[in-house]
Amino acid sequence: MAKSYVKKLSATLMDAITDKDPLVQEQVYGALCALGESQPEQTLGACQEHLRQHEKLAHPHRTMILKAMEAVVSSHLGRLDQGTAKAVILLASSEMTTVKELVGDWQQAASSVLVAVGRRFINEVMEELLGKFVPGVLPHCFVVQTLASLSVSNVFGTVPFLPSILSTMLPMLGLAKHDALRAVFCCALQRFSESTLEYLANLDQAPDPTVRKDTFSSDIFSAYEVLFTHWLQSREAKLRLAVVQALGPMSHLLPNEKLEEQLPKLIPGILSLYKKHAEAFHMSKSLGQILEASVSVGSRTLEVQLDALLAALHAQVCVPVELSSPLAVSNQKEVLRCFTVLACCFPDRLLAFLLPKLDSSHERVRVGTLQVVRHVINSAGFLKSCEKGLPAPALTSRLPPGHGARRAVRAQGSVNAAPQTVREQASCRTCSRAAPLGASVRSGSRVWGARVSLEDSRGRPALGTPRVTF
Repeated sequence: MAKSYVKKLSATLMDAITDKDPLVQEQVYGALCALGESQPEQTLGACQEHLRQHEKLAHPHRTMILKAMEAVVSSHLGRLDQGTAKAVILLASSEMTTVKELVGDWQQAASSVLVAVGRRFINEVMEELLGKFVPGVLPHCFVVQTLASLSVSNVFGTVPFLPSILSTMLPMLGLAKHDALRAVFCCALQRFSESTLEYLANLDQAPDPTVRKDTFSSDIFSAYEVLFTHWLQSREAKLRLAVVQALGPMSHLLPNEKLEEQLPKLIPGILSLYKKHAEAFHMSKSLGQILEASVSVGSRTLEVQLDALLAALHAQVCVPVELSSPLAVSNQKEVLRCFTVLACCFPDRLLAFLLPKLDSSHERVRVGTLQVVRHVINSAGFLKSCEKGLPAPALTSRLPPGHGARRAVRAQGSVNAAPQTVREQASCRTCSRAAPLGASVRSGSRVWGARVSLEDSRGRPALGTPRVTF
């Protein structure tokens, strides 16, 4: 009786979803979700039946029903049996791929249903998707995109499938001629790399703790060659940015010797894009990931690129940041992150580059440089560099007498000289205070940098980390 009631009520609601009033459509969506709260399987079954019986239902209305299904699945995934899950998977897969042309909202809604079901029924979802991801045939864009989304939403469930997926995908890269599909492949490689890194970082919780970086390195390098050698040269800006976003996490999975071999080409290739794109965030983020990967393998060729790196990064940090632009603010943070990575390995070279710029006649240069100096001094990596043979006196000798940064280094040196437990606590505090843009001087809507105070709130000489004033 209840099942029949839910079916009839759902059918009535979905008949009303074709109303031209958007408010009515939203109310129908909300009612379907509410009905799904009490009877999830019956509601999902009614939605499936309605979509199958009304093949000519317009895409916006199909999208609304699919969104309701996703909401019900996400809220009650634990209550679904395998039969219901398989039926939902088949429907969503059909909705997603029936039309070869891209119909964004409709196909995205169907993809989201598959991703929601895949959080629990990953094997069933993968079986359906891989049936449409076959060697030698270019797949539907949303099949690739759904695989990418699954790798993020269910890392432990998806990563074991990645060796097979990558081996099938590699020949497809050469077949992809349209920039839209190439960009989707780039996004997938980015997500696959990120999920693999997360899997490897949590092997103690992983279903297969024997998985190693080497499992993926060869395929990732083959994909890297296509992306860097061919696709990065595209005239299409969106494709170039998609490539850049993928190269960052992919660099962590390259074989060590291949990464070392590629650095003399990879770093200049990324730096050259600063001149081609007004928005620099994606370049800076990818560059930071590449630098971290290089440092982790003990790269010997990174030092050769240091002058070009410092010049490009310093130019970025000296650009006033529009606070109304989240990407510009994030870019500043990523640039400072790059400086922190370089400070851990090349503190002498970094200081030799920065200190003369503190006396520049250009305010932007002075303030940008001071911001980097403060950020680097407050970093835990700088403390470790000091422990390895760069004590505070050696650093302050490179600073102009009486300069604020000189006393800031001495203050940080006092942290370095403290007992181990105290030093660790101080390091944690300095890291928490080192938010790069939180300490800034604002002029209008622009951020001009940070000013380091040498005294505490009562005007006494600072004993710990330099204080920032506004």
